[in-house]
Amino acid sequence: MGTLTDLIRGHPAMNAVWSEAGTLQAMLDVEAALATSCAEHGVIPFDAVAPIVAACRVELFDIDSLKNDATAGGNLAIPLVRQLTAEVKRTDSKAAGYVHWGATSQDIIDTGLVLQLRSALDILRQQLDRLACGLAALASEHRATPTVGRTWLQQALPMTFGLKFAQYLDTVGRLQDALAAHQESVAVLQFGGAAGTLASLGEHAFAVSRALARQLGLALPDVPWHTQRDRLVSVAAWMGMATGACAKMARDMSLLAQTEVGEVAEASGKGKGGSSTMPHKRNPVGCASVLSAGLRAPHLVATLFSCMVQEHERALGGWQAEWDALPELAVITGGAVATTADIMAGLEVHSDRMLRNLNATQGLIQAEAVMLELGKCIGRLPAHELIEKASRQAVVSQRALLDVLSEDTAVTKVVSPERLAHLLSPLNYCGQSMHFVDTVLGRYRERVDSPDAVGRTEQE
Repeated sequence: MGTLTDLIRGHPAMNAVWSEAGTLQAMLDVEAALATSCAEHGVIPFDAVAPIVAACRVELFDIDSLKNDATAGGNLAIPLVRQLTAEVKRTDSKAAGYVHWGATSQDIIDTGLVLQLRSALDILRQQLDRLACGLAALASEHRATPTVGRTWLQQALPMTFGLKFAQYLDTVGRLQDALAAHQESVAVLQFGGAAGTLASLGEHAFAVSRALARQLGLALPDVPWHTQRDRLVSVAAWMGMATGACAKMARDMSLLAQTEVGEVAEASGKGKGGSSTMPHKRNPVGCASVLSAGLRAPHLVATLFSCMVQEHERALGGWQAEWDALPELAVITGGAVATTADIMAGLEVHSDRMLRNLNATQGLIQAEAVMLELGKCIGRLPAHELIEKASRQAVVSQRALLDVLSEDTAVTKVVSPERLAHLLSPLNYCGQSMHFVDTVLGRYRERVDSPDAVGRTEQE
């Protein structure tokens, strides 16, 4: 993977999983497990295992040479097996003859990919847990903090700021549930030989397959899946949704961080968010990174869906197109989730600016409350027309809506000035915001306290 923007778009742990060394080591882990499994059932001599396993260390390989040689063979496994064989031969020429026994290139590449995905999904689970924790803290802290609810980028109605984070947390909870299912479904061995029949292993095919799956800690599928890519594409679609969910949060936070709004800010730090020419700038750089991932992920997911159309038993082009798309998607998803978790953990909330913005329309944001109160007596539509007229008058005269309504006898004969003042206070019209926050936080605590969550924490 290695680019100058690796740490902007990604996350160190995720980048390591999908690095050149990480990819090759995953394939070598499969080769080592294959030798052990074959020897366990007498397919290759037992004394060939140790030299092969000892040679399956990525630091022994010339990565630049592998990349160059892969152009001729069409995939990395072919030159990898050649270098591995040569490395084994340095210590045991007889053992070198048993490298890669019974497998095909795609078995090694796909199973190595599965091992990488297993590590990647575990990292994503940890980062999602961290994100959920940060969202829960914000939802709880700002459960009753009044703020502006916006629709079509315009002020709509008051809400509590905690509700915004409860909505995010609710989404993350669904992503966590789906991730658990994907972690199980994708952790399957790919082992079918040249055409998915395992003819190369004869009567030992099933025994070696079971042993190989056990060695790698993977499930043994009912049938090899060389051109059946649904498991991988399902995970890719989930990554696209996870990235999109984070990008939605980043979009909201960046809009709230605009100078004219000023309701939140990313955590400050030396060199963070600055400009090369404007010393006063404090840019939401974390949000920018997440939004960048949100723009790229859908196209990578679409590529992987396109890759499902593969020919017969081994693909020509569709499989190969996955090699860059899936790792890139995993890297940017890992970066998006980790960066969003960082943003939420350090978010600065300016509730004073929220209150100022709530009052910016001089009561117009509360017009619905007065309209519904009037509607009880004169009907909803006449009340709507009356309050709409008063709102226009308040805007033209640059006066508070309360003052305009207090002078309208059609209103005051139904609603007293004291009642109008109550209705036009943003604090009194946040609806069920706090109830929704409490419901989501309750669900979050159930998830955190579940036996599965406790077991994962103890394992880590």
